[in-house]
Amino acid sequence: MKKEKVDMHEVARERFGYDSLLPGQEQAMRAVLEGRDTLAIMPTGSGKSAIYQIPALLLDGPTVVVSPLIALQRDQVEALDDTGVADAAQANSTLSATERSETFDRLDSGDLEFLFLAPEQFSNEETMARVREAQPSLFVVDEAHCISAWGHDFRPDYLNLGTVADELGRPPILALTATASPLVRDEIMARLSMKDPEVVVRGFDRPNIRLEVRRFADENAKRSALLECVSEAKKPGIVYVSTRRAGEDLAGELWKQGVGAVYYHGGMTRSEREEAQEAFMENAFEVVVATTAFGMGIDKPDVRFVFHYDIPDSVDSLYQEIGRAGRDDEPAEAVLFYRSEDLGIRRFFAASGGSDEEAEQRKMLDQSRLDMMRAYAETQDCRRQFLLNYFGEAFDDPCDRCDNCEAGTTVPASVTLPFELNARVHHDSWGDGMVMRYEGDKVVVLFDEQGYKTLSVEMVTEGNLLTLLC
Repeated sequence: MKKEKVDMHEVARERFGYDSLLPGQEQAMRAVLEGRDTLAIMPTGSGKSAIYQIPALLLDGPTVVVSPLIALQRDQVEALDDTGVADAAQANSTLSATERSETFDRLDSGDLEFLFLAPEQFSNEETMARVREAQPSLFVVDEAHCISAWGHDFRPDYLNLGTVADELGRPPILALTATASPLVRDEIMARLSMKDPEVVVRGFDRPNIRLEVRRFADENAKRSALLECVSEAKKPGIVYVSTRRAGEDLAGELWKQGVGAVYYHGGMTRSEREEAQEAFMENAFEVVVATTAFGMGIDKPDVRFVFHYDIPDSVDSLYQEIGRAGRDDEPAEAVLFYRSEDLGIRRFFAASGGSDEEAEQRKMLDQSRLDMMRAYAETQDCRRQFLLNYFGEAFDDPCDRCDNCEAGTTVPASVTLPFELNARVHHDSWGDGMVMRYEGDKVVVLFDEQGYKTLSVEMVTEGNLLTLLC
C-alpha cells in the first residue's frame, strides 16, 4: 500500500539528491511500487540500492533487506544514517541481547524503515515472529545470485528465503544482483517463488574498462609478465589468484620489486582479512593479491586494474571481479593471463563431488560454464560483445576497447543468423535452451539441462537441429 501520493522522481530528487533516475532504476522502481515481484540485474555502481530505498519511502510498513555479509549490512546502514533519509538498523550475531531487543522494539514502534538481516537470522523463531508482526511492505534479497547453486557465490542459507517470504505474509519480493546469467536468473526466480516478476537487465557495458587476454605457453613467462605488468600499471589494483599460496607468493615477489602489496584469502583470520581489506581501501597498500574470498561488498571507486593470474571458473565470476575496476568511470584495465593448461585445475574441481543424478548434472553444467570461460579466453571476436551477449544484452558493433578490436582480428558473421539472441529453441536430444551468442559461423546455446553447447550455424540450418519455441 502506498503512502501519500508523491512521485518517485520527487523523492529521488528531494530526499536523495538525484538529478534523474537511470532507465533500469525507474523500470524496477515502478514495478516495485505496483506491488510486483522484481528481479533487477545491474552492475555494481549502477544504483541498485536506490531501487528499494526510494520505493520504501512511498510504501506503508518497513522494508526488510537480506544481505549476506555483516560488513555489507553495516555499510548500508551507515550510508542511510549519513544521508538522514530514514532510520535503519541491522540485526545480526554481533549485537548483544539488549541491542537486539532495542532494534526490534524500534521495528515494532514503526521507528525503523529499513532492517538488514543475514539469511540465517530467519532460523531464529523469535526473529521470524518479530519481523512477521511488523508486516513488512517489501522483502529485498540483495546479492541474489547467492541463492543459485549454479551461481559463483552460492550461500546455502539463501535457499529458504522463498519460504521466509511466505511466512512474512508474502510482501512483494525485490531481488538484486550485479551479475546473473540466464541460467542463474531462472533459478533465482524459481527459488524465491516469484510471481510473474518484472525482470530488468541493464547496464552491463562498462566502456571505460579495457578488456584483454594475454596468452602464454610457459608458466614462468606468465608469472614474469604479471609481475612486470603490475609494477608498471597505474594503481591501485587487484590481482586474482586461485590458491592461497599463490596469493602469498605473488604478494611477496611484488614487495621485492617495490610494490606495496598485501594478500587476502579465506585461510586468514577474520581480523587479518578485515585489516588487509581496510588497509587497501585506505591506500596503505597499492595492490591486493587475493582469492575469490575478496570482493563482495568492496566499493573502492579508483581501482585502476583487475588482473586475473588464474582463469576464473565462469564468465559470471570473471565479470563480477573485473567489475570492481573503474567505478569512478575513469579508464581501467581488466587483463586475463592465460595458459590453456590452467583449465586443468578448474576442470578437476568441476569434476569433483558426488555421483548421484543431481551432482552429475552440476558437474555437467560446471564443465559447460568453464567451456564458456575458455571460449572467452580464446575468442578472436570482440570481448565486450562476448560478455554482453552472455548476460543477454545485444552488442553489435566493435568496441575498440579490447585487444581483439584493437588488433583487427574480429570476424563478422559470414552466415545468415537463424535465430535472434535470447530466442528460446528446442533440440531433440538436449531439450530446450536459449540462444546466447554468435561467433563467426558458430552459435552458442544454453540448454536448460545440458548447459552450454556450441553448434555450427550451417549444420543447425541445413539439419534443422533447432526449432523455435513459441
